[in-house]
Amino acid sequence: MKKQLILSGACLLLFGCDTSHQSGPAPQPSLHYVVGSAWHAENRWFYPRETFSYAETGLAVVQPKVKGATPLTADGEVRSDLTMTAAHQTLQLPAIVTVTNLENGRQAVVRLNDRGPDQAGRLLAVTPRVASVLGIGHEPVRVRIVENETVSRELAGQLPGGPALQIAAMPVKEVLQNTLDSSEAPHAVGAVSHAAAVNPESRPLTSLPDLPAVWQEGAPVPASDLWVETANFTSRYTAQRAAAGQGALVVPTITPQGQMWSVRLGPFSTIHEADAALRGSLAAGQTGSHIVVE
Repeated sequence: MKKQLILSGACLLLFGCDTSHQSGPAPQPSLHYVVGSAWHAENRWFYPRETFSYAETGLAVVQPKVKGATPLTADGEVRSDLTMTAAHQTLQLPAIVTVTNLENGRQAVVRLNDRGPDQAGRLLAVTPRVASVLGIGHEPVRVRIVENETVSRELAGQLPGGPALQIAAMPVKEVLQNTLDSSEAPHAVGAVSHAAAVNPESRPLTSLPDLPAVWQEGAPVPASDLWVETANFTSRYTAQRAAAGQGALVVPTITPQGQMWSVRLGPFSTIHEADAALRGSLAAGQTGSHIVVE
């Protein structure tokens, strides 16, 4: 026994032996629908929300390999570099989107299944598989993301944790009837259930079929400008007041919520310039600031 302890200690000192298997069983995959709570990274708060008509531009990067990271994605799948998947900061998961690399015109369909990227000013973090399909290298690239509303809604309605299954799992309630000025106890006149109950014995899903690693060619947009968007307002007057205090511009934009007035710094021709402006904006307390491409 003493010899075995000595050998184990030598192993740890000389070779840094991996003892992670001793920390407990690995998490089991269980695919589910999730929106999630607010999270913080690099002086900015992100507020996940359910949006099925999402369209946005920004910068995409390749997901880094983080030592010690959980083997599961935010929606409960096994994390893999070989799938057509990506991480997004706020959209419900999973969601299906079309990602266009504006610098070479390539488009591919990608499933969002994780949270990220953590770096400020980066909108999307793709797997190496997606990066190879879209032609994304080590540097950030300008992209456009458009959600497939129909497929994303279907996923939300069918997966555990989704709105439809949350309603389906509600207990059946009796409808009670009683008359005014009556001493009789209420009596049941029927029962109501929003949907069939979820089968508790059904086996949990572990993943979705992987999307094909294919792309379509489109026209590149190499001359697009970069902006730092600090806020959005429904009132043009309010936006102009905010812009005056920041030395910014007011730009009309169309969002899923309707006509908005965006306060923006720029334009910038390089990512380095946009990053510097973003850091300044975040340091000044404009925690919703992000980079957009136009």
